[in-house]
Amino acid sequence: MVERILEEEQTVKKYILTVLCLALMCGVVEADETSYPLGLKEALRLAVERNLDLRAQLYTPAMNEADVRFNRGIYDPHLTLTTGYTDTRSIPVSTITTGGIGKLHQQTFTVDPGINQLFPTGATVGLDFSNYYSTTNAPSSIAKDSYWQSALTLNVSQPLLKNFGRDATELGIAVALGTKEGSVYHYQSQVLATVLQVKTEYYKLYYDYEDLESKRVSLKDAQRILSDTKARVKAGVLPAMEVLNAEFGVASREKDLNDAERSVQDESDVLRLLLQLDVKDVIRPTDKPGSERIETSEDGAIKKALAARPELKEARTGIKTSEIQARVAKNNTLPNLNLVASAGLNGLGSGYGRDMDRLSSANYPAWSISLQFDYPLGNTAAENSYIKSKLKVSQGETQLQSQQETIANEVRAAIRALASSYKQIEVTDRARAYAEENLRAYIRRSEVGLATIKDVLDVENTLATARSNHNKALTDYNTAMNQYWKATGELLDREGIIISDKEVDGLYDRTR
Repeated sequence: MVERILEEEQTVKKYILTVLCLALMCGVVEADETSYPLGLKEALRLAVERNLDLRAQLYTPAMNEADVRFNRGIYDPHLTLTTGYTDTRSIPVSTITTGGIGKLHQQTFTVDPGINQLFPTGATVGLDFSNYYSTTNAPSSIAKDSYWQSALTLNVSQPLLKNFGRDATELGIAVALGTKEGSVYHYQSQVLATVLQVKTEYYKLYYDYEDLESKRVSLKDAQRILSDTKARVKAGVLPAMEVLNAEFGVASREKDLNDAERSVQDESDVLRLLLQLDVKDVIRPTDKPGSERIETSEDGAIKKALAARPELKEARTGIKTSEIQARVAKNNTLPNLNLVASAGLNGLGSGYGRDMDRLSSANYPAWSISLQFDYPLGNTAAENSYIKSKLKVSQGETQLQSQQETIANEVRAAIRALASSYKQIEVTDRARAYAEENLRAYIRRSEVGLATIKDVLDVENTLATARSNHNKALTDYNTAMNQYWKATGELLDREGIIISDKEVDGLYDRTR
């Protein structure tokens, strides 16, 4: 009887040891039938296309495009039309002294169309065509009682000092363009941060899955040892208290498995929200974190970052806009001196046809030229506006320098984190190799009766922890690697993500 029990015990022990070798040392992973497989490239594509924060941010440069076109409206030609009719009945003074007509009746009618256009020099050019008709019953030896009078006049007003030139004329356009360009760079910064977040959460979910599978294997092993322990206690080989010890091992591993499942679900929800992915199944990453080493150069990385980071481009755009505003503010400190000139043709006739004949004959020209000068004594408002604009430029340059220093430090920290996390991969890999060899040694010792199944499971637990640490090190290294690409401004280029005005203009055009 005792020999049969011992034989059964050895059979169970060999079974458990065999499973341990296959499941733990070969890395068996169970497939999740209800999971949604997702590759990293697809995750990034979905994030750029669907992420609600990015979609909301895209409206800002689209609205700025509307501001650009609004300000360009200063060059739209302006059509004008003034028309009027008057009818006057009055008593002439001559009635009192000479007994003339008892009632004076006069009617007039005007139609004055015109068009004017602004030019980049600040000049305004207008063409006016005035038409005046008058009829009266008053006797006159000079004027006819009914006539038409027309004039075609070209008017030009050109600022010579203040408000002269393209900068002053197109200030609104320049500011709107700068604002739009800055908002596109800001949107690019948001995309960069979102891509980094997606990659980080993706690899965290990968780690959580690996940890979950490890916890499942540990639970199965604990359940097997519990079953074996109960059989051995029933056979009288082990004391009854060993069942309580084995049950505690199962309960603790069930708790660990529950925590691991919750972590997978929570992380899957985070990724689902980022991607706006309309699936009910838990997301399962299909791309494993890489472990290739990246060679870095601090000076080269900082140089790339200062040239590529969208925050710096946004700041430089703001400084450029402030410089334009400062130039215009300096121009506004000059006196207001305008050259005003006009040239035209006149017509007159009892009928409109005769009136047009005389106008088109060019026999009755008229022209004028004048200078208009205006300058406030002291010019306090313009001078202080210019001072403020110069201070704004200096402030922007100082802020840019601060951003450059911050980004340089960010690059240095990213390089150090990259080196440290890569070293952690080596450390955890060696710890895993040692744990695997230690497990093999305990299996051999157990086969000859020098170690119990509990000893083997304890060593197996150490190996599971070592594997988890190694997976965590891989995840941390990939996070550090992506932080480095983000710090140097290369992350979007490496993922093939291009941000251009086409998306902004497309959103604007679809809204029209």
